[in-house]
Amino acid sequence: MQKIPVIAVVGPTASGKSDLAVQIALEYSGEIVSCDSMQIYKGISVATAAPTKEQTDAVKHHLVEFLDCSKGYSVADYVSDAKEVIADIHARGKLPIIAGGTGLYVNSLLNNIHFTEQQTDLALRQKLSDEYDLLGPTAMLNRLKELDADYAATLHENDKKRVVRALEIITLTGQSVTQAIENSKIEPSLYNPLLIGITYSDRELLYERINKRVDIMLQNGLLQEARQAFEASMNTAAQAIGHKELFGFFKGEQTLNEALENLKMQTRRYAKRQLTWFNKNKDINWIYPDLTPDVFNEAKQIINEWSR
Repeated sequence: MQKIPVIAVVGPTASGKSDLAVQIALEYSGEIVSCDSMQIYKGISVATAAPTKEQTDAVKHHLVEFLDCSKGYSVADYVSDAKEVIADIHARGKLPIIAGGTGLYVNSLLNNIHFTEQQTDLALRQKLSDEYDLLGPTAMLNRLKELDADYAATLHENDKKRVVRALEIITLTGQSVTQAIENSKIEPSLYNPLLIGITYSDRELLYERINKRVDIMLQNGLLQEARQAFEASMNTAAQAIGHKELFGFFKGEQTLNEALENLKMQTRRYAKRQLTWFNKNKDINWIYPDLTPDVFNEAKQIINEWSR
């Protein structure tokens, strides 16, 4: 079986993945498949830094803003949907380009991991959900870190649904999500992948970009979007970094400045966890914008070498 060539552009939030993916798509006649666990949802585009209209006008994007915030969506759902999209892109003679920062999705898709149905216990899930509300997101994510550090590294503490579900699986099966993936039936990959990572060698420069992005989000309507989610009790939207951190302001418990500083801090922490995940993958070709005068040119050199 001939494997489908796929380029994956990965890295932490605010590193420049989206812009680089668009440049690559334009140069190599590609289409972009999002690999972001929150950009799939409608109505939270500011908080998730979804592709801009300019980007989607320039290059066709898939698996972006197609699902209602009330709907659940698992890594197995993503792998199934992304496989179909990639097959269609390839069949039309285009190059599939995966772009996003959800490491678990990237790994599961490119390694052709097959997921089996996990046990469920709704009473246990409710108990864990109540504990999450009582003890707080940080305490529950820390509990998960002790039991499954690798999977916990892919989650933001506000991602209540996935934190609770992971703890439910561990309690029911005695097996972590990471172990379940490793033990799942793995068939040969369908793809010939090239992984390009983008981040900054000086971590403080990345953090400065994150802080600036939050300021830009505010100008682009983040406050209004988050307030709408708050008033509508949109559970999934509340998980998006950029919403829940503002709820204290809406409740009158924080000033806007305090809420925004907390948002910047939580986003920096998330970026650090993303890097922890991606740094374990030795197949990623890293590009550092603070060390190279031309990121796109370096990416082209990597791609041309791979395609020979």
